[in-house]
This record gives sequence, C-alpha cells and structure tokens, in this order.
Amino acid sequence: MRLTAVEPRRDPRLIAVSDDPFNAETPLSQQVGVITPAPLHYVRSHFPIPRWDRLVVDGLVEHPLSLGIEDVLAMPSRSLVVTLECAGNGRQFLDPPVAGEQWGLGAVGTAEWTGVELRHIVGLARLDPRATEIVFAGADHGVAAGRRLAYERSLPVDEALDDDVLVAFGMNGEPLPADHGAPLRLVVPGSYGMASVKWVARIGAVDRPFRGHFQADRYIIDGKPLPPVAPRAVITSPADGAVVSGHIVVRGYCWSGGSPVARVELSSDGGRTWSDAEVQPPVSPYAWRRWSAEWSPRGPGDAVLVARAWTRDGGAQPMKQRATGHLGYMNNAAQPITVKVGAAT
Repeated sequence: MRLTAVEPRRDPRLIAVSDDPFNAETPLSQQVGVITPAPLHYVRSHFPIPRWDRLVVDGLVEHPLSLGIEDVLAMPSRSLVVTLECAGNGRQFLDPPVAGEQWGLGAVGTAEWTGVELRHIVGLARLDPRATEIVFAGADHGVAAGRRLAYERSLPVDEALDDDVLVAFGMNGEPLPADHGAPLRLVVPGSYGMASVKWVARIGAVDRPFRGHFQADRYIIDGKPLPPVAPRAVITSPADGAVVSGHIVVRGYCWSGGSPVARVELSSDGGRTWSDAEVQPPVSPYAWRRWSAEWSPRGPGDAVLVARAWTRDGGAQPMKQRATGHLGYMNNAAQPITVKVGAAT
C-alpha cells in the first residue's frame, strides 16, 4: 500500500472547502435531474488518496479472503441510486461557529452506485456467529488525534448485512473516480457519508464494539452514533440574492435517511405562512426528490424564501439550529434565502 501525491483533475465548478486533503461541495445551483454527475458530486476526504489493489476479509470468519479487484468485479453486482450527505453539511450556518470543514448546503450528492452486496462477500468468508460488528478500513492513512491512523468505521452485523449495503466499484455507469474511493468503496444507504468508507481495503469481523477515532471520537452526538440522515429540503432556484419578477417557479431537492419525506412546504415571508410544494415521485428509496412550487410576488422589495421537509412519521425539518455537539453534526435547520422582487413589466 502506498500513498500518491498525484491529485486528479477536478471540475472547476466544484465549490472547494479545503485543499489538503481536497474537500468540495456540489454546486447545487447547477444540479439538473436526480443524478449528480461524478465530476460535480461533493468530495469528502480525511487523508490523501491512496493506491492499493487487494481487499482483505478477516477477523471472526471461517475462511479469510484476500481478493484482487478483478475478483470483486467478477462477482454478481447490481446498481442502486443513493443520496450521500456529509454529517457536517450546513455547518457554516451555525452560530456560534464550530470547528470542522465549513460546509454550506452542498455537501450532498446523488449517484447510481454499482457494486457487490456486502453480504455476498462476507458470506464467502463465512461469518463466525460470535461476530457483532464489522469494521471497514480504508487504505488512506494520515495523522489525526496526534497519531497516525487509517480511516476506519464499523457497523453492527445486522446493518452491515442489509441487502442494500454495497461494495461499490462503479459510479453513474463508469468506474469509481479516485476522489470517490476507486477502486472500491462502501455505500451505506440512509446513513451519513462517514459510514460509506472510501478506498475500502479491509473488512474485519469483531466481537466487541469498535472504538477507533472516527467511530468513538468523531461522528457522534452525546457519545452516541449518529442516527440516519435527518430530513432536509433545500432551494436551488432562484439563488440567494437573485432579482426576480413576475410569476416564477421555486425549485429544490428534499431527502431523508429515516422516515421518507411526505411533503415539502414553501414560505415566501420568512416562515409566517406556508403552502405545499409539488414533490416528484422517488426514483429510489434512498435518493433525493425534486420539488417545485409556483410563486407570484405581491409587489417589489425583498422576499425571504424558505423550504422545509416533513416526513411520513410526522417529523419536521427544524426552523432553528439544534444543539449538535462540538462539531455541529446534523444541522438540518431550514435555510432561508432572500430574493429581490423587481417591478412587474
């Protein structure tokens, strides 16, 4: 295993948040349709891009495996459209500010991921009944918390062996790009992106809770693992600060990792009154959905637009930020935009 200093070419439309390692947002204003093109999909990395060529399956298994990438590519595979969102999405809106990458609302994207069901690979190794968790280690290494370590996360066995957890090698019908975990990555639908370990090089079964840095010290709230992705609706058109006039259509996206989004509401007066938006049918249980609402401004001046999502179980996207720990995870508060309404012509 070795690290590479060679950075891939990146689309200049990505909204860079940090350079070393590279982290960037999806430019949501340019999102069209459900699928985010790979060059525009948000990038979240903790360490430099590694190079490696084998996947090891070990720990509490009867038949440890050492698989070449071609071995994985030869296994039965399927595709699934999944929205991934960084747990820190929306962090830049927190007041007071908190540490961490200062994401706006673009640390999210949707792709068609192609890969092998994780349970198939683990099944080949024959999981020991004593195993309670499965640990996933990325090939990427770096210094964090004052020591050198790999990016590692775990899942309880029952979650890891869900039908829709994939070891993915493809993205939108093409091989995985380097920024997104090539040649292999985990995709865990419904969970925040930290669970979908990139550059996955080892799958290890264990009989006790994994306490690695990125499991026990990061991506937690009040000492507990993050729950499924919280509901969110965002406005992608018009843009904040845009000048509008006449009858317009407000558009955006909504998603939730737990209970599905049941409806989206739009307010044009900063949240005092609301009207229902039209929400498109889902293309996948795990993919965001497009929504739109017609709006006719009453007169010139500033208007504050804000959207919020409601889930099937009655949960609502909050209007104000919640206390989410020292790193501000899961700040899904509705974010208003202000547009300038010109005189009708």
